[in-house]
Amino acid sequence: MPDATIAAVRAFNRFYTGRMGLLRTAYLDSPYSLTEARVLFEIAQTQGGTATQIGGALSLDAGYLSRMMKRFEREGLLRRVPAQTDRRLFELHLTDAGHAVLTSLEDRANHAVEDILRFSSPAERDALAGAMTTIRRVLSDRSTRAWHTRPPAPGDIGWVIERHAALYAAEYNFDHRFELMVADVAAAFLRTNDPARERAWIAEHEGARAGSVFLVQQSPDTAKLRLLLVEPWARGLGIGKGLVGECLTFARSAGYRRITLWTNDILVAARGIYQAAGFRMIAEEPHSDFGPPMVGEEWERTL
Repeated sequence: MPDATIAAVRAFNRFYTGRMGLLRTAYLDSPYSLTEARVLFEIAQTQGGTATQIGGALSLDAGYLSRMMKRFEREGLLRRVPAQTDRRLFELHLTDAGHAVLTSLEDRANHAVEDILRFSSPAERDALAGAMTTIRRVLSDRSTRAWHTRPPAPGDIGWVIERHAALYAAEYNFDHRFELMVADVAAAFLRTNDPARERAWIAEHEGARAGSVFLVQQSPDTAKLRLLLVEPWARGLGIGKGLVGECLTFARSAGYRRITLWTNDILVAARGIYQAAGFRMIAEEPHSDFGPPMVGEEWERTL
């Protein structure tokens, strides 16, 4: 990973924690620390979660959390109720006083954010919210990320063209001829596609477009897989495999007997997905149609 990326993340962390006052012993001039405020929030959200569950979710030391729970009980903020499924465990519930403290802390946090943003424009606030959504998505636990596919919506086909052109230029130094080829494929799909025989899918995660694939008719018994793309931030989540799987499932239901595709030898990750899905290479030919020299490959699989 580039040192500049690491340095940028660390610099942002220093700026953000300082700007939001997260390093103060007393959170928002309250009697509680940031960690204590977060634990109160988690207890309210879980509605009967155990200390083990909350400690695991927040990666807190068990002894530290136990001392915190005792303080909350002494102050009348928390009550523990034996769990019905296992009497050795205790469910945690905020009392009315606990809810009042949490409401006060949340009001203070809201006012603090409003104060920080008081001189920003609506456009700046929208941009900030979008950037923070991106930060959450990139830094989230990859093993728990959920994604789904959907049909293209207005604007999606333009996004497919733009992202192919930008990503392949950045990662493989493809030139404008590749963008033209992608645009031709996408335009043909918009003009003439038969929904009973051709489909496109957009992969989406938390409202963000994460990938795409098209399946078009090559002949009455042969379909062609085209424009498979997975965004860099979404790689490793199984999206490429899932999109190819969508193509296979639909092709069978549409009555096709085989699927073909064309790719290039430098697209190692995509070739691995195709091979795992049962495709095999049947022909290859060197070319430099998009700038760099490479080997174009034709692959196919029967259904």
